[in-house]
Amino acid sequence: MLRYTLMRLGIFVGCLVVVWGLVYSGIAPRGLGDSNGLWIVLLALVISAPISFVVLRKERDRASVQVARRVDRMKANIEANRSQEDVADDAARAQGQTS
Repeated sequence: MLRYTLMRLGIFVGCLVVVWGLVYSGIAPRGLGDSNGLWIVLLALVISAPISFVVLRKERDRASVQVARRVDRMKANIEANRSQEDVADDAARAQGQTS
């Protein structure tokens, strides 16, 4: 997940630099008044989102598989703990009935 996040951040920063260059060269429109910085950030977000969606598809799938494995492993550990508790409880009940 860290790798995916860093790659997505890199795409955003790249888009931010490109949008900043386009705005200050006059190719893209400037924001109104003091909102120019916010305009540049929002425009970079809008441009970087679909690029990240397409370019990082394989990395997102890899991260999804890792998360699913981790969840499955945690579920297996919880189930193993439950079964250990059941065995201990059954043993305690069996001792209580024979005493």
